[in-house]
Amino acid sequence: MTRKAGIIGGGVIGGGWAARFLLSGWDVAIFDPDPEAPRKIGEVLTNARAALPALADVPMPPEGRLTFAASVAEAVEGAHYVQESVSERLELKHAVYAQIQAAAPNTLLGSSTSGFKPSELQQGAVNPAQIFVAHPFNPVYLLPLAEVVPSPRNDAQSIETAKEILRDIGMFPLHVRKEIDAHIADRFLEAVWREALWLVKDGIATTEEIDEAIRMGFGLRWGQMGLFETYRIAGGEAGMKHFMAQFGPCLTWPWTKLMDVPEFNDALVDLIAGQSDAQSGAYSIRELERIRDQNLIGFLRVLKQRDWGAGKVLRDHDARRRAAEPAPTPEGAGPLVLAHMQVLPGWIDYNGHMTESQYLFASSEASNAFLDYVGAGMDYVAGGRSYYTAESHIMHRGEAKLGDRLTGTVQVLGADEKRMHLFIRILRGETEVASIEQVLLHVDMAAGKTCPAAPEVLDRLLALVQAHADLPRPAAAGRHVGQKQR
Repeated sequence: MTRKAGIIGGGVIGGGWAARFLLSGWDVAIFDPDPEAPRKIGEVLTNARAALPALADVPMPPEGRLTFAASVAEAVEGAHYVQESVSERLELKHAVYAQIQAAAPNTLLGSSTSGFKPSELQQGAVNPAQIFVAHPFNPVYLLPLAEVVPSPRNDAQSIETAKEILRDIGMFPLHVRKEIDAHIADRFLEAVWREALWLVKDGIATTEEIDEAIRMGFGLRWGQMGLFETYRIAGGEAGMKHFMAQFGPCLTWPWTKLMDVPEFNDALVDLIAGQSDAQSGAYSIRELERIRDQNLIGFLRVLKQRDWGAGKVLRDHDARRRAAEPAPTPEGAGPLVLAHMQVLPGWIDYNGHMTESQYLFASSEASNAFLDYVGAGMDYVAGGRSYYTAESHIMHRGEAKLGDRLTGTVQVLGADEKRMHLFIRILRGETEVASIEQVLLHVDMAAGKTCPAAPEVLDRLLALVQAHADLPRPAAAGRHVGQKQR
């Protein structure tokens, strides 16, 4: 079933929401009275298309359909979810909600508000129970956090449904248990922002020096561990109690002007803006966005490899997509269709083609899926036995380029109690772009030598040998390197 998201407000945040939903396979209708909205959102989408797929190790779903609505009512009609991202003026939000709920009173309505409480947003609404806070962070199409803030008027099941929608588009819904002005994250940011203004105003640091202090130091720690866990480690073996005993008294020392706000006047604005221009003015906003996106991709992929923090969200989202992949084809109907992939930005070389190492990765995806299929997956490996690849012969028959969707199939050419002989094809549609012939040996991992496979694995494997015996033998099977084509 195709799902639709109605996006009200197409600025930086609204455009990011639109990109996140679209690239997750949702149809999106946007309403924004700005005549420049299509251009601006188009530029955000260009950046998102280059960035978000790089975080996935499974194919992205087909992109949804984008439309620009002529009215709020048109944007939300038939929507399964609505996200509001208009300016931070409560009276404006109330007016927009009246229009939304006149057309879709029972549709979940999330607000991107940075500061208003849901109870404030719900005032005077036709159906206040459907309105809640879903506060994201820029860029919405890359960062997973969305603060989900209900009020006592919200139905618990509706909030759970909203959280599941957010998970479906790869986000991490942080359920804020009690409504409060500015929620959780922005209260931290506001405190840091106020202190930074004083440091600049008093001539202690420039905007660039403050940013360097964050991105070269604690910002990286916070990005993968948060505040309290970072401080726990700072306490050494004695842990948090030691840290609190050592640094707790500092809370009463005059280290911060947190509760004292500098006068917000033209002089302060000029000072901050001038230093910011000197720091970053050599780049356009779009250039800065692309630099930011590429840095975030690298950071998030490292976290994903470590299965830590935001990277764990990415892994969990990949697992959800894998669970929805088609089941393998029945035995005897042909080679097993076992892997579905997409050529990602990190898979291509300077020619724009998929690199040889990624063809081997693609074959590994197929062979790993095959091992799972015959009962020799990770649970089997945990028992001390595994199949090791002894030989591989790859033949390149075509080219795969960025964005191509690939399928990996496995044909079993032979097997006995200690080895299996596989022929793997990597297909783009019906076109074979590569074949990989492999021999794998069954190994006792502790002894470091071959041994017979478990009976249940061998039974499934030999059944496949028999089922595939009548399939045409691939012409490339058994070829040596450099052998002329027949």
